[in-house]
Amino acid sequence: MESVKPKIIDGNGLVFGRMASVVAKQLLKGEHIYIINAENIIISGDKAKIVEKYNKRRSLKNKADPEKSPHYPRVPHMLVKRMIRAMLPWKKARGKAAYKRLKIYNKDEAMKPNFEIPEAKKDVFGITVGELCKELGYNKNY
Repeated sequence: MESVKPKIIDGNGLVFGRMASVVAKQLLKGEHIYIINAENIIISGDKAKIVEKYNKRRSLKNKADPEKSPHYPRVPHMLVKRMIRAMLPWKKARGKAAYKRLKIYNKDEAMKPNFEIPEAKKDVFGITVGELCKELGYNKNY
């Protein structure tokens, strides 16, 4: 079995939506993708509205069967992975296979980025994923 060389993306200062759309397309093509520095990915928009939106998503509960409710994590790398999952055809086998080829890390100094997404490097106002997770109740010290 051959060893597949993954594409490593540094999320420092990248706009989430632009980055995630490229990542989803690459995953569906069969590429292995690692994203490092997930805490520093920027979600563009008004900070208060973004926090409100994700708080609302986290509070959605199915009263009849809570286990079937959507789950939005508070940990930065898991939240990014969940948001990229929404861009994949999750209910199909190729979407689940693509999702398994995605690895995300909050920080990893050992890996060197080897893939860039120039359209995702824009100066925008917004909130980083790390700040959003702190607003949602993530405590880094656990």
